Amino acid sequence: MAKIKVTKSVGMLLLGLWLILTGLIPVLKLNFSGFPAIMEVLAIAAGVLILLGL
Repeated sequence: MAKIKVTKSVGMLLLGLWLILTGLIPVLKLNFSGFPAIMEVLAIAAGVLILLGL
């Protein structure tokens, strides 16, 4: 059985979280007023950390 390798890059972890949430929000019909702001901040943080190589 193959082991799953989890990345140690914080930027990639945030990107993965952003992608999962982007997919789950419409499927689970999650909705509250703070979601857009949270998703925007998460996307910016992931992008900056990836560019910095962290």
